[in-house]
Amino acid sequence: MALLLIGTITTLFTVLVHSLLPPTIVKRVLNHIARGRGGIWFWDVTLIMEFTVLALAAHFVEIALWALSFVLCGEFSNFAAALYYSGNTYTTLGDSTTVLSARWRMLGPIEAANGMLMFGVSTAIIFAVILRLIEAKFGLQRDPRPKTGQRFSA
Repeated sequence: MALLLIGTITTLFTVLVHSLLPPTIVKRVLNHIARGRGGIWFWDVTLIMEFTVLALAAHFVEIALWALSFVLCGEFSNFAAALYYSGNTYTTLGDSTTVLSARWRMLGPIEAANGMLMFGVSTAIIFAVILRLIEAKFGLQRDPRPKTGQRFSA
């Protein structure tokens, strides 16, 4: 029971960290396009690099959250070792030199699944940005959003 509680709480915190990215990124993309930089190669690449670094920073925070969970569970006596193990597990690289105790062993696969999902979210966000920049470059217009309360008509 404690295993599922720790795994769920840590996963929810990583989702919380990752949920802070989209609002920041959407504001930056809208500002980027409003300033007339959308579709200009140098500025588009700079923006994508900025978001990639931001996503990597979020992943590092999430790895640190998992490492903290391992330390609090008593699996590691120091944070650096827990961080190394967590980095290997979150990225699904794996490390056969460290094996968790039987009580906490399933936290490894939970962290690996969480990492895969969060990398997928990062990929989707970056892909959405690239798509929006392509639309800006080629003047492709999206359908306007319906106003609040307005229904779609078929």
